[in-house]
Amino acid sequence: MSKLKHITYCFLPLGFSTKLGRNASILCVFLSVTISAFSQIPLSTKSYTVTINDSTEYTLKLALDNTGQPHYFFSNIFTPVCLTGECKPVYINFYWDLLGNYTRFDLPPRTELTRMDHKPFKPEDYEKLQNILANSRSLLKDVSMEDLVGKGTENLADSVDAKAGATLKTVKNEVIDGAVYTCYTLWHIAHGKVVAEMQRITETFKSEELLHRFLTDHNHHYQYWAMERFMTDEGKVTTGFEADIQQVIRGKNIFTARYALQKVNNQFFADKARQLWLWETYQLASYALQIAILKKMINLSFMDKIQEAIAQQLSNTNHEQATLLLKILSTQSKLSDKTQLILAVQLPSSTTASHIYDLLLKQAPKNKEVRQRMTEFNKALNPTKK
Repeated sequence: MSKLKHITYCFLPLGFSTKLGRNASILCVFLSVTISAFSQIPLSTKSYTVTINDSTEYTLKLALDNTGQPHYFFSNIFTPVCLTGECKPVYINFYWDLLGNYTRFDLPPRTELTRMDHKPFKPEDYEKLQNILANSRSLLKDVSMEDLVGKGTENLADSVDAKAGATLKTVKNEVIDGAVYTCYTLWHIAHGKVVAEMQRITETFKSEELLHRFLTDHNHHYQYWAMERFMTDEGKVTTGFEADIQQVIRGKNIFTARYALQKVNNQFFADKARQLWLWETYQLASYALQIAILKKMINLSFMDKIQEAIAQQLSNTNHEQATLLLKILSTQSKLSDKTQLILAVQLPSSTTASHIYDLLLKQAPKNKEVRQRMTEFNKALNPTKK
C-alpha cells in the first residue's frame, strides 16, 4: 500500500485575492448560500482526519462557538486535478452544515481556479461551479473517471466538445466546459466519504440543547434529524419538546410542518389546550397544510368547543375541505346538542346538505329544533312522500 498523503492547512479567512478582483461580482453568489454562522471566523475548531482512499487523507475541521457548541464543518483542500496527463493544483475551501450537506466554497488568498488551458475562471464559471456542487443529485454521482477520458488517448477529455463518448455529453449541463474533471473531482470531494464522517461526528454532540437548536433552525435537514431523535417510532414526543414540535408545525416550511403533524402521535392532541391550538393553526395555515391538518383530525376525538367550530366552518369552505370536516364530525362518538343544531341550521342551503342530514340521522338527536329542521329538510327533498 502506498504511503498516505496527509493534506492539511490552517483556516484561511474568507474572500478573494486582488488578483481575482475582476471576479468580485461572484461574491454575492457565495454570500447568498452562507449560513449566518459563517460570517465570522470560528472561535475554536476541532480537527478530524478523513480517509478518502489508500493514498489520500483530508483534515476536516469543525467550527465551534464560545460555548463549545458545533456550528459547521470546513476543510481547506488541496487536490491535483489530473488522471494520466498534466495535473492542475487546486486550492479551495469547502463548507458543510453539521449533517454534511454542502453549502458553499471559497478560495484562499491569491489563488484562482483555471480551465485546462490555464485560462482563469470567469465570474459566471464560479457561479456555475457553486450550482454544480450544491446539487447533491448530480449526474456526476454515477460517472467514473474513465468515462471522462477519450478512448484511445491518454489525454483528459476536459471539454464537452471532445469525442469522449455519450457519457460526457450526458453530463454536459453538470460541468464547466474546459474544467470537466475539476468539476468531477470537487463534486466527489464535497459529496463523498466525508459526509458520513460529519454525520458521525455530529451524533457525538447530540444533546437536548443541540436538538432544541436544530428544531428552531431554518435548515430543514436539521429539523428532520432532530425530530427523528426526540420522537419515537410511534410518534410519542419526549417531555420538554412539546413546544418545539408545535413550532415546527406552525413553521414556514410546509414539508417539515406536514411531516411533524403526520408523525406525532394522536395522543399529543388529547389535551384540550392543544386541540384549541391545532384548530387555530388550521385557521392560520396555508391551504396545503390545512388539508394535512384536517386529515390528521379525522383520527382525533374533540371536545364540544372544537366540534362546534368545525360545524360552523362548513359554510365557509370548498368541497374538499367540507368533505373532510364532515368526516371529522362523523368519527366523533357523540356530537354535542349545539353542534347538531349548527349543522341542522345549514340544511336548507349547504351544498353538502344530504351528508349533513345522514350524519344527524346517525346521531339520533333529541333536540326538538334539530329534529324539526331535519323533518322540514326531508319534506323539501321528497315533496310527494307522505
